[in-house]
Amino acid sequence: MIYEVKDLTFIYPAGDRKVLDKANITLGEGEILCILGPNGAGKTTLLNCMAGLLNPQHGSIRLCGSDLRKMGAREIAKTVGYVPQIHTPAFDYRVLDFVMMGCAPKIGIFSKPTEEDERRCIEVLESMGLMHLAFKSYRNISGGERQQVMIARTMVQKPKVVLFDEPTAHLDYGNQHRVLRRVKDMAEEGFSVVITTHNPDHALLLGDRAAIVERSGKIIQGASEEILTQETLCRVYNTELKLVWVEEAGRTVCLVPEL
Repeated sequence: MIYEVKDLTFIYPAGDRKVLDKANITLGEGEILCILGPNGAGKTTLLNCMAGLLNPQHGSIRLCGSDLRKMGAREIAKTVGYVPQIHTPAFDYRVLDFVMMGCAPKIGIFSKPTEEDERRCIEVLESMGLMHLAFKSYRNISGGERQQVMIARTMVQKPKVVLFDEPTAHLDYGNQHRVLRRVKDMAEEGFSVVITTHNPDHALLLGDRAAIVERSGKIIQGASEEILTQETLCRVYNTELKLVWVEEAGRTVCLVPEL
């Protein structure tokens, strides 16, 4: 098992509401777990706890069998890759240099990337069709391109699991589906993936497993077809939705009835 989250409770210092309340999730090798829920329910908080960026008040998180609390930042980074919603660099790096930062967890403090590391970065950029960006400024490429470059950096890192925090939130329709295709490919390559999204159709498209963070802080998890029911989605998002089988697409899609 890659992740075992048990009875996780988290409250922000200035708050009086349990953002997460005895939450439980699991993630196996090569699985995709899509996490849905309304705004403010705690999806990003859950990812930050799983990445070791926040310390919950109660419960435990085991990463590849080890207690996350006892693992150092470098040790976690060797296993977990994190792709945030938005990333604005402090310095004007070239895309190739930015991607090469993915090597950092696996080299010494006073060491630098080797020629082999650089070849690995170039191979990843080429495999993702991003080599034309290699010598451009990371600051001067589009939002969709930045998201793809962030994924490339994570792949160079060679983690066992990748956490995506709403990776399609600021992307156009085409780039959304390119990112989702990349997520699917990563799972097929053996990565375990956790992805938060506001779009139920993205979770249906990816299939595999789903979890819903309720406003109460509770989490329900299971196979996508069991969790993502029309009744549950209407309740969670407090709006009318329809799950419809589309023969031409060969799958169930989530639709909003006519406004």
